[in-house]
Amino acid sequence: MPDYGHDLLFSANLVPVARQADDVVARARLAERAGLDLVTFQDHPYQPALLDAWTLLSYVAAATETIRLAGNVHPLPLRPPAMLAQAAASLDLLSHGRFELALGAGGYWDAIASMGAPRLSPGQAVDALEEGIQIIRAAWDTDAPGGIRHHGEHHRVDGAGRGPRPAHDIGIWLGAYKPRMLRLTGRLADGWLPSLPRFRSFEEIAAGNAIVDEAAAEAGRSPANIRRLLNLAEELPPEQLAELALRHGISVFTLMADDPRRIERFAAETAPAVRELVAAERAPAVPTAPAERAPATPGAAAPGRAPAHPRAAGTPAGGLQDSALPESAALGITPTPDDGVRLTDVRVWDESTRPTAPRPDPGRPYTARERANGRHLIDVHDHLRAELAQLRDLADQVAAGVLDPGAARSHISTMTMRQNNWTLGAYCESYCRLVTMHHSAEDAMLFPQLRRTEPGLAPVLDRLREEHHAIHKVLEQVDRALVAFVTDPAGLTGLRAAVDLLTDSLLSHLSYEERELVEPLARHGL
Repeated sequence: MPDYGHDLLFSANLVPVARQADDVVARARLAERAGLDLVTFQDHPYQPALLDAWTLLSYVAAATETIRLAGNVHPLPLRPPAMLAQAAASLDLLSHGRFELALGAGGYWDAIASMGAPRLSPGQAVDALEEGIQIIRAAWDTDAPGGIRHHGEHHRVDGAGRGPRPAHDIGIWLGAYKPRMLRLTGRLADGWLPSLPRFRSFEEIAAGNAIVDEAAAEAGRSPANIRRLLNLAEELPPEQLAELALRHGISVFTLMADDPRRIERFAAETAPAVRELVAAERAPAVPTAPAERAPATPGAAAPGRAPAHPRAAGTPAGGLQDSALPESAALGITPTPDDGVRLTDVRVWDESTRPTAPRPDPGRPYTARERANGRHLIDVHDHLRAELAQLRDLADQVAAGVLDPGAARSHISTMTMRQNNWTLGAYCESYCRLVTMHHSAEDAMLFPQLRRTEPGLAPVLDRLREEHHAIHKVLEQVDRALVAFVTDPAGLTGLRAAVDLLTDSLLSHLSYEERELVEPLARHGL
């Protein structure tokens, strides 16, 4: 399924245990501080051990400032839709546009009936939900003339006043699994909210998406107008979440977690990792004519690009030069050259043993889309090169402060230096994760596709995978040098040596990978 292009949101779903009311609110505030976009709460009014979801949502809205709020999900049979519309709009106004409305048709019918609501069959419940959505939207449409009138089989409204109008266009998200509910989602809803525990595989999500999309198209709607959300019972690796976003359109990931450590890890580690992977895949790939890419020299960059070689002058290593790069006038893309300059004497591999891919047909024409596919790998690599240049610049700045004895250095300046050290540390750690995720995604998704479509690339792909593992070991050296540095400024020498080795290895690897894969990626449309 396609990527619908929505911005990614990350959320925590909390169990509103009544006897731990203060803890529930505290965890919601923690989710906001940690940087999550959304917090949701289960809504089971027939469970006396749980807080009332609407009261809790209102309380949390007052106790927070930025995080979005939603139930997960509200069973419509227990609340008249006209009243529900007013409650939702009021909460959205009080929270300054931070509320979304997630609805369900109802499922625990014994419990629902025990509270005085009618017992409905599954088909009746879907029909009642459809009527309820129509009433809710009518209540929010304060520009329409007259009152709300709805004479349905399950709901009746006779001239009720419209309003209030919400602070923003509240999204109506439906918890749906079966075909009728999925079709209703496609016709009327703004979002589809299933749970991965209910769907046992990504294939089931894809099948549900297909039904939603078909129903949306039949109703004259764009499938892209419907957000795809997913409740997660357990944490998944960033690569799998990125796959869900890029191949199945999921843009809101909600982790069912009450443990503060899991909430913080999801916000601080998983969310940035997934965003990075998805952004790299979504990055615009604009075909570039050969004239736009000037021959690389140490420290020079083509127009509009980050420096290809973010390192100081080093010694030539006899590496790959411009003349060895494959060129194709029809492709119109020149892989980033390796200038052969090395900052260290350490070699983590023998570049002379690198295999090469079968040479392409020099006369083959390429479409604009194919050229964009080939260019995309260079765009992703340019991001890594720019980040590496920033890392080296940070190291230079910290070095300048550490090496200046500052005879009158005060306690404040000492604390500032410590902060600079830790800032560099945080950046190094983030960059190491970024490179590792990029390589993991290639190993897990891209390389298997290339291996299947072009068996002749197998030796190159095997070598690239080996180099990924070697670079991972270099990243571990950076981590170890970093730990030594932040505890002892004298460790800066070791940190710089580790970063230099990372620079040599990574830039050499990226150039080799582009040289061998840009054309196959273009030709196979990967």
